[in-house]
Amino acid sequence: MKYTEEMILQSESGYCMPFEETQGKDVEMSLGYGEQTNPTTGEKFFHHGVDFNVRCYALAAVASGVVSAIANTPERGICQTIRYGHYEVTYGHLSNVFASFGQRVRAGSIVALSGDKLHIGVRFKGEELNPLEFLTMLYGNVKAVQQNGMGGVPDFPAFEMTMPTDYERDREEIERLMMRFLPAYMQDLQRGRYTLSQRTEQSLRHIFTMGAVKEYFYETMPSMSNPLGLGQKAVPLACKVQNLLIADFLNYLALQHDVYLSTMSEDVKKNFTDRH
Repeated sequence: MKYTEEMILQSESGYCMPFEETQGKDVEMSLGYGEQTNPTTGEKFFHHGVDFNVRCYALAAVASGVVSAIANTPERGICQTIRYGHYEVTYGHLSNVFASFGQRVRAGSIVALSGDKLHIGVRFKGEELNPLEFLTMLYGNVKAVQQNGMGGVPDFPAFEMTMPTDYERDREEIERLMMRFLPAYMQDLQRGRYTLSQRTEQSLRHIFTMGAVKEYFYETMPSMSNPLGLGQKAVPLACKVQNLLIADFLNYLALQHDVYLSTMSEDVKKNFTDRH
């Protein structure tokens, strides 16, 4: 497909690929676009998108846009569509959605979490496109922006750090580690290969119990991106939760991957080792 000037994707926030594969691993596509053959029945069918083997991966907005649809269909499961100018990009087979209908997003904003796999469909002015051609164009945009000293860095909502935490001095390093390891962390939690410490779990239970007692929940209208309806008075609770979750993520890195913050002392590292 030849892209005309009209089809150039414009974005004031830059560009970002939909997901980032773990270091050293190639992106694995499980089903391509167009006419396909069912390996079991031999029946031919047309696949309106591409599927990737990315289980429980954080998914990013590719440019500046707005969430134009959220649905649950028999074919694609939970789906989220984001409009970028004349383009509409749909993520399917999702396990969670973080950006709600009508919400504006920017390049790199984490908008959803994939399920067992990821389906991507693309339309331009309502006409279906081969997503691989769109992703190829997008990759070129990402590289061009990087060469100019800009870039789209994913924002992980649960660890966004827009509020002060106990880890401000290590903010940039922690965000880089999250970009690399957060999908594995969530995957290992789901599969039981890693569990929260009893102390962390008890602390979270206490925080949410106190939040309910003090009526922190449902202060605002609940949405898919804010299902508890948290408002301004819940900020202290949210800060405590952030600190606990970041601490657990760092605990996971140490125990499962032998990775530590560069600012950690040898005594702190030894404590992690002794708990292993």
